[in-house]
Amino acid sequence: MCMHLAQSSVVRTQRHPYGMQRKATLVPCRPRLSNTAGRSLCERKKSFFKPSCATATQHKAAESASGDGQESPSASHETDFVVVGSGIGGLCCAALLARYGYRVTVCESHYVLGGAAHGFEVKGHHFDAGPSFFAGLSGEGNSSNPLKQVLNAIEEKVECVTYDRWVNHTPEGSFPVVCNGDRYAEMVRTQGGEAALQQWRALEDKMRPLQQGAALFPAAALRSDPGVVLSMLRFGPKLALTGLQAPTLTAPFAKVVDQVVTDPWLRKFLDLECFVLSGMLAKDTICAEMAFMLMERNRPGSTIDYPMGGTSSIVDALRRGIEKNGGKIMLRSHVEEILVEGGQAVGVKVRAANPKKPSAVIKARKGVVTNASVWDTQGLLPNQDITPKQRDWSSEAKQTPQTGSFMHLHLGIDATGLDPDLDCHHLVVNDWHDLEASQNVCIISIPTVFDKSLAPAGKATIHAYVAANEPYGIWEGLDRKSKEYKNLKEQRAEPLWKALERVIPDIRKRAEVTLIGSPLTHEFWLRRNKGTYGAAISARHGSFPGPQTPIKGLYRCGDSTQPGIGVPAAAASGMITANTLAPIWSHLKMLDQLHM
Repeated sequence: MCMHLAQSSVVRTQRHPYGMQRKATLVPCRPRLSNTAGRSLCERKKSFFKPSCATATQHKAAESASGDGQESPSASHETDFVVVGSGIGGLCCAALLARYGYRVTVCESHYVLGGAAHGFEVKGHHFDAGPSFFAGLSGEGNSSNPLKQVLNAIEEKVECVTYDRWVNHTPEGSFPVVCNGDRYAEMVRTQGGEAALQQWRALEDKMRPLQQGAALFPAAALRSDPGVVLSMLRFGPKLALTGLQAPTLTAPFAKVVDQVVTDPWLRKFLDLECFVLSGMLAKDTICAEMAFMLMERNRPGSTIDYPMGGTSSIVDALRRGIEKNGGKIMLRSHVEEILVEGGQAVGVKVRAANPKKPSAVIKARKGVVTNASVWDTQGLLPNQDITPKQRDWSSEAKQTPQTGSFMHLHLGIDATGLDPDLDCHHLVVNDWHDLEASQNVCIISIPTVFDKSLAPAGKATIHAYVAANEPYGIWEGLDRKSKEYKNLKEQRAEPLWKALERVIPDIRKRAEVTLIGSPLTHEFWLRRNKGTYGAAISARHGSFPGPQTPIKGLYRCGDSTQPGIGVPAAAASGMITANTLAPIWSHLKMLDQLHM
């Protein structure tokens, strides 16, 4: 088990897939920088929250931008780019634009940064609001993870503890999945049999040239304009391999799976891998996402990373990158309209906290970048001042299909007597027959396995959730203060409790802090249409759009754009948008500095 030995070091541990722990080595590490605190995704009274270092830092950033952490008359200003929303995609885009030398303002409705990746604190327990499973973040040098490429570009680091496994709990039993190609193959043989192993090896052979082609052209080199030809040329003739593989990389992963995999267990397991990544099965998940994930996770020496201090430490690193290059961050600054004049986006209108005061106006000389979802972005556009063609595009965009939403269970528990070899991450599958069924797949994270400072002494912090499979319809129209809503939350959280009981049987007795988040929680706090996990754009029928829109000066990034859903994809989208907006010569210079 990984634990703190001192403030200046953490343990790096590799564990045998059947529980035997290997020798641990120390990895130099700065003390945990901070945790982002603030109002959580789960509805609680504000008095429950005790600010932590990151919150103070973020509030200070907001105050420097707008006086008291909220917009004010002085919030009206002129800049080069306005970024709407501070999710991972928006922060990556803003950090790179600032690095390129542009004046950038980030507007965030919440009073903490990070979107779904923000962190919060309740009674000394530090929680991740969303993702907690990362690969390719640690170590020096380049990584195939776009988020690490952004951090390298802005010269920021996130201290991580590295580990190599998670545990799957299925109807047949529990088994570890190890972040190593040979051990992963052995897991396939143990669970699926020899036929499954042979077919997995055949799939690896099919995927290898796809992975090699994808690896030749990193996300940092991508842009969505003719300048991409020059950024491609630096990778030489080998890049032809990427071009040859492009049709398959942009097709559904099932197109490759169907060629070699017939084993029922392996097909279901690969569907599970896709669902956890994209919220869709192999028939709808783009092959490039799976190629990247399997390459990064199963390569020799690969590890899984947990950021010390939680995911808010990633958000804080991106914030530092924005601010040190002159960028401005405005918290509690809800964009109520994207200003369009003559068919061109020219800025944003920010709602006044005091209804008696006028809205602030931020003019954008070069453009507006929206990190809001495709549906929420359309709600920010005016009815006038856009052309009929632009109006048609907006109407069509509103029809983009959605995945389901989330249920969250954040717990602070008594850790007395917990198994010292408890794993951090667990994946619970209740039924193999319909992986997309509501509440069927549950994900569990216990980050205090690695970072004891995320909870008071003798306690543990837990986050369990179902993603992309909670229907919004049963919640629509409910009053979040009503007894009906409270009862429904408790009812819909029950599968999460049962999933946790497979890991910690007496979890209900141990619970001291209990927070339940619903689709309405996501919708309200994250300004997320219907609380959705993201766009359900099937690779069978189309692809995610790029950064440009039919409205001149309006650009987009985040999980409604290419490459798609997930932290690496969102980071890549922010990078692609920033690169597209920067001169090609500045882009090439950045690639030189990254040794790409």
